[in-house]
Amino acid sequence: MHMLKTLGAHIKEYKKVSIITPILMLGEVLMETIIPLLMASIVNDGIEKGNVSHIYITGAVMVVMALFSLAFGVGGAKYGAMAAMGFGKNLRKAMFENIQTFSFANIDKFSTSSLITRITTDVSNVQMSYQMLLRICMRAPASLLCAMIMSFFISPQLASIYLVAVILLGAALLFIATKAMEYFQASFKKYDKLNESVQENVSAIRVVKAFVRGDYEKKRFHKAAQDIYDTFVKAENIIVWNNPLMQFTVYACILLISWFGAHFVVAGTLETGDLMALLTYCMNILMNLMMLAMIFVMSSMSVASANRICEVLDEKATITNPKDPVYEVEDGSVRFENVTFRYSATSEAPVLNNINLEIKSGETIGIIGGTGSSKSTLVNMVSRLYDVDEGTVYVGGRDVREYDLETLRNQVSVVLQKNLLFSGSILENLRWGNAKATEEECVEACKMACADDFIQSFPDKYYTHIEQGGTNVSGGQKQRLCIARALLKRPKVLILDDSTSAVDTATDAKIRAALKTAIPGTTKIIISQRISSIQDADRIIVMNDGCVDGFDTHEELLKTNAIYRDIYEAQTSGGGDFDEGGDN
Repeated sequence: MHMLKTLGAHIKEYKKVSIITPILMLGEVLMETIIPLLMASIVNDGIEKGNVSHIYITGAVMVVMALFSLAFGVGGAKYGAMAAMGFGKNLRKAMFENIQTFSFANIDKFSTSSLITRITTDVSNVQMSYQMLLRICMRAPASLLCAMIMSFFISPQLASIYLVAVILLGAALLFIATKAMEYFQASFKKYDKLNESVQENVSAIRVVKAFVRGDYEKKRFHKAAQDIYDTFVKAENIIVWNNPLMQFTVYACILLISWFGAHFVVAGTLETGDLMALLTYCMNILMNLMMLAMIFVMSSMSVASANRICEVLDEKATITNPKDPVYEVEDGSVRFENVTFRYSATSEAPVLNNINLEIKSGETIGIIGGTGSSKSTLVNMVSRLYDVDEGTVYVGGRDVREYDLETLRNQVSVVLQKNLLFSGSILENLRWGNAKATEEECVEACKMACADDFIQSFPDKYYTHIEQGGTNVSGGQKQRLCIARALLKRPKVLILDDSTSAVDTATDAKIRAALKTAIPGTTKIIISQRISSIQDADRIIVMNDGCVDGFDTHEELLKTNAIYRDIYEAQTSGGGDFDEGGDN
């Protein structure tokens, strides 16, 4: 019931055509039910009695009925398609919009490939099932019932043959559809694996070629495709019994009705035209039963898809706006007060453990530590990409949970560890930071990020097209564009999460110098694996296993912090960073 309520809420503006469609289908059924009776009348009262005028009049009425049936059928098909396509469109839109509200914690519950399958294949299944529900699911039972009633009206004895056939065939088709449903439900998880294989292969095609893993990826894809093939073959091997059973039942009924009907005609208890009508109703009843079996199989597939869609629609964002949000961030000060965080409530050890920090507005703060020391997790708390489990994070003197999310994230600009550009021009990508930014403002931001020089070298300069994912620019160029994009927000807090790892140390130094002079009032938090990138910071945080191991200036940490001293000596004992003076 909950599933139907959730999905039904997205029919919205297509309710009218959703109501019109079954009405038109009922009209088509009514016309098709009357036509065999008229045909019987032509035979009984026209041909056998030699009444030509009755043949003409009844024939004309049959033509009119057939035209009405055609009009109802065409109208039902048109409006049914409109309702189903619109329903599918609304579902995709609702899923996509809900995904946009997800926090990082919500996103962690679903794989990318699974979300893609749900928003494409699963919606297509539900969409098709909805169209069948409006048309065939209304038409088939109504047609079967009308044909059965008319058959009993003509000859209860012969109609009993239909009744027995319908019961036996219905039970057999129900058994077949139920067995097939198990395989159809298992197929969707295998679709996820297939999409995962395609997505990873296409997005990482350069890595695949660099490591000569093409054959391995082909085998992996073939296995995923073969799994889906095998599952559907098993389902089809069961469903394939539908047609033989259907044909056997149809021909058995025709033979029995013809045999017993002929005896009734000879005995004078049944007219020839009535026998013809009964044979027509026979085909009508059994074909509609076959349609119902198809609907049952399709619905079985759709129920699995519908549940997966509802999982996405029902997922509530773990991070939402407070009741009366604050719409202004006073300054760039940041404070962590007894902060503890776990990615999962069932995790034994916290990722961040009792963090206490105080950063003044306008300070430049460096963060360094070993892999897995929770450097990125720490800064994700500032822009509220995750919420703390215990303690409080303050920005501008207020708990981050008091702010309007959009306001907070506009004032706390983050260049994430994984840089991503979208297909479009360089200007379009930069304006993700500020949709209203002028070209001059974009150029200024790029100069601060040391991106203007290489952009000017392109033939189309700022109108150069960026391929999806930024595959036609280097890693260092991509990082600088992402920094420029963040700067266009004019934030009070700028977080660079290892965002200059792909640029040489000279360019890195230029970027830091530009940021220091151009946005002196902005708090700058720089995560880096390189000592040279953070040693000029006002203070440096040393992270170790989710805890703050040290927080002081470069000079003081060299004296007092063993971890920082070890990193410094490891990086400087060889004569400096390997890429000094180089360019990426």
